[in-house]
Amino acid sequence: MILETDRLILRAWRESDAEDLYRYAKDPLIGPIAGWTPHKSVEDSLEIIRTVFSEPETYALILKDTGECVGSAGIMSPGKGSAPMGDNEAEIGYWIGVPYWGQGLVPEAVRRLLKRCFEELGCQAVWCGCYEGNDKSRRVMEKCGFTYHHTERDKTSPLGDLRTEIFTRMDIEQYKKLYGGRE
Repeated sequence: MILETDRLILRAWRESDAEDLYRYAKDPLIGPIAGWTPHKSVEDSLEIIRTVFSEPETYALILKDTGECVGSAGIMSPGKGSAPMGDNEAEIGYWIGVPYWGQGLVPEAVRRLLKRCFEELGCQAVWCGCYEGNDKSRRVMEKCGFTYHHTERDKTSPLGDLRTEIFTRMDIEQYKKLYGGRE
């Protein structure tokens, strides 16, 4: 599956993306705030591509103008994400390399994933969450129209520490009101 936006191509991860992935995923400003360890080598990134990023609906964010892979975004089904999803619901997760922060690329990708969820996969609601203190991620949720749902305290992150996770949600009616069926 290949999805497009004005500036991005969202496509399945390829082993040939390992060097681009490592370039951005080694940055300590990205992984820890999202709950994962910075990548230590290209081989580490390759292993993530083969395992974590091989999940369905997990997309490499490719800049149309350069062909460079600069981040990741994906749709998780119930039981795969951290949100309390019900049937016909999904969760969207994302990150992008530091040089691309503040350019509106992630909201652009998330809007396309919302369209996929609601218009192509038949979701009735989509969740999005982040750990407290991840203000950039929280801002993406606000820009895309998610509304605050609840906060869960003392959750063990994949790094093993206790964190507070903030959840937002959008249902099909909110989506129709905000996007009217368009990107």
